[in-house]
Amino acid sequence: MPKLTKRVVDKISANGPEAFYWDDELPGFGLRVKPSGRRSYLVQYRAKGRTRRFTLGPHGVLTAKQARERARKLLASVRDGGDPSAERKHARQAETVAELGKRYLETHAENHKKPGSLYNDRLFLKAFIGPVLGTRKVADVTTADVQRLHANLHKTPYQANRVLALLSTIFNLAEKWGLRPNNSNPCRHIQRYHEKKRQRFLSAAELAELGKVLAEVERERVEWHSVVPAIRLLIFTGARLSEILTLRWEWVDLERCCLNLPDSKTGEKAIHLNAPALKVLANIERDPENPHVIRGRVTGACLVNLKDPWGRIRKRAKIPDVRVHDLRHSLAAVAAGAGSSLPIIGALLGHTQPQTTARYAHLAADPVKAAAEAVGARIAAAMAPKGEKADNVVTLERKTSQRKRG
Repeated sequence: MPKLTKRVVDKISANGPEAFYWDDELPGFGLRVKPSGRRSYLVQYRAKGRTRRFTLGPHGVLTAKQARERARKLLASVRDGGDPSAERKHARQAETVAELGKRYLETHAENHKKPGSLYNDRLFLKAFIGPVLGTRKVADVTTADVQRLHANLHKTPYQANRVLALLSTIFNLAEKWGLRPNNSNPCRHIQRYHEKKRQRFLSAAELAELGKVLAEVERERVEWHSVVPAIRLLIFTGARLSEILTLRWEWVDLERCCLNLPDSKTGEKAIHLNAPALKVLANIERDPENPHVIRGRVTGACLVNLKDPWGRIRKRAKIPDVRVHDLRHSLAAVAAGAGSSLPIIGALLGHTQPQTTARYAHLAADPVKAAAEAVGARIAAAMAPKGEKADNVVTLERKTSQRKRG
């Protein structure tokens, strides 16, 4: 067969079964002609003792000249030890991001994450990651792809950052599993959005109003019987919502006045019970067929959620912006106002990292400021000239000694 040119290829017509025509100038470069008349350029070579064929593209889409140039480059890579056909097959069979996400859930998240975190991961994969990157090959995802996904969620910075963190974890595992080269995580160098930490604490007046509304709701029986005790326990213990809703009687130690949680967000945890919390527990009627303290409507199950009842209660108490989790912040605020140190507040809330408690630093400083004011007032009063009072200073009363003078 002479050199494959446009003129030569155009003269070739289908005649019988599939036929191959090989270029006499570039060994391995050829033309496949099917009975239908469809013509396509290909390269034939040997790799690892086997003959392989690699289709370059159809005649018409590719010119003979373009096909020849591609064939030349491909055959050069074969001489360097490459196997284009096997590489193409591997690329076609490579995992997509959707498949990687499923693998992540089944082999990693389900074995290492808490139910709440696992739920969020599934939600993020289905709602945000899947629709944008799901069909992309894992090896093909670039930093620009992830940047666009992150930018599309800019109106919800917290959510955008959580999606980015999840993707980063997944692509780190992709490297570990050999699906991407080392240090190729496309989430690297993408700047997270600034997250404004929300700190909403109930004031003394708001706590009083909430207490009044809870008593009314309990008396009127307008909510499921477990709702009010659950909210009161949240207020008095500073526990997380999931810790109270899933609380079982076997974890309640009334003798030592604590809740012994075998597994929480931070692992095994003890929550100390004060007198009001103990009173709440004492007033809850036990059900021998239900091991949960906060019983749900289904026999043997716990209450699943407080979202709707809490929405009605907070509206009635005129605190519509207060979330259930803010009750936990409120306990910390009261503790700080009473002079508790940050380590003590952290212990009350079950924090394992000091930086988690650091958000309450400005509140814990209030008693110190008050002490500083009191000390300053005393010093100023002592230094004031006889018969004069220092400005804005409270006069101190001299304490008489209780010891008898000899």
